[in-house]
Amino acid sequence: MAERSERERTYRENVTVEEAAACMSGHTAEIADVEWVSLEESLGRILAEDMTAKQDNPPFNRSPVDGYACRAADTAGASREHPARLKVVEEVDAGQASQRVVEPGQAVRIMTGAAIPAGCDCCLRQESTDYGEETVEIYEEMSPHANYCDRGEDFRAGTRMCAKGEKLWYVELGILAGMGCGRVPVRRKPRIVLFTTGDEVVQPGQPLLPGKIYDSNQYLLTARLTELGLAPWRVESVGDDGKAVGSAIRRAAKDGADLILTTGGVSVGKKDILHEALAYIGAEKIFWRVRLKPGTPTIFSLYGGIPVVSLSGNPFGAAANLEILVRPMLAKLTGDDSLSVPVVSGIMDDVFPKASHGRRFIRARYKDGHVSLPDGLHSSGVLSSMKGCNCLVDIAPGTASVEKGDTVRVWLLNERF
Repeated sequence: MAERSERERTYRENVTVEEAAACMSGHTAEIADVEWVSLEESLGRILAEDMTAKQDNPPFNRSPVDGYACRAADTAGASREHPARLKVVEEVDAGQASQRVVEPGQAVRIMTGAAIPAGCDCCLRQESTDYGEETVEIYEEMSPHANYCDRGEDFRAGTRMCAKGEKLWYVELGILAGMGCGRVPVRRKPRIVLFTTGDEVVQPGQPLLPGKIYDSNQYLLTARLTELGLAPWRVESVGDDGKAVGSAIRRAAKDGADLILTTGGVSVGKKDILHEALAYIGAEKIFWRVRLKPGTPTIFSLYGGIPVVSLSGNPFGAAANLEILVRPMLAKLTGDDSLSVPVVSGIMDDVFPKASHGRRFIRARYKDGHVSLPDGLHSSGVLSSMKGCNCLVDIAPGTASVEKGDTVRVWLLNERF
């Protein structure tokens, strides 16, 4: 009874967006598990340890030009009218290392990227010579360290090059490759399970019988999570059966899910079976209903400590709430702050005439500080008008209409448009 009373005290209804997001993130545990993956597999992953260079890069003094390595003093006063002449004692190509110490009056034919032999303090472009093989005429006076890349010019041994918690993009992978790292420690990817519910939904490619509709939510949310670098670990469709949905959630939790998402069945109709499903498995319901449109009837629960987010079955409602409510959880789960949604200001180029008695999010396009609205309906059950949209406009409760020229809050979903 004490446990039940505690649950009753923590359960809430009709929470604000900020309260919902904070609560959901607060009940999300950051993944601490570490796995070693190949450099090729590490793109977009979160580094689990500091990475420190074990050697200088480059590991030797090298030439940035095709030409001749020599002593700058031997080129004093050189010009086309009065060339300096040096004896060519060796050729060094990229990947080779000379054992010779070059003496005064000598030069080494050298290629780009090759190690500069000892005794040389500059490299001369071949265009400033006669391309000599045994002796070379030099037509340009050089200064010490001209065309000369020092050992460790990029980074020195002992330098921390990538820090724990960084996201690995192409530059980081190039740096790690330059450090000689074939495998790197990263945080384990989250195991996200997605269930779409409803007897009315069928899979694309199947015959569409009377009263049925294709399951767009499964593909919509799977694709969005994959775009964010978090492809679902498991995806299933479950019918309108509370015990079946509850059992599916129980199996996912037992198998090690970090986050469980469901769509549909969250309102108050006879077929809104998520309430039954959660009660059937003894899940702790934290809140139901969020003060926003679309997706008001969102449910947040815990089952065995695992967050369960039950989203609206309406496609735009599910999509919008994934961005508004779930993405902060994903950022916490992965330790990846880039998953948080940036919020900026924008100037409306269009009118949204509908009154917003409560807080409302509408789909839109953001570019160069301006916001435009797509053609088509703004209903939560309509997805087609979201095509080409890259943001959500956050309309405050009590707004009669949004007028052209108004400044609005804009949640940026991506920068592709």
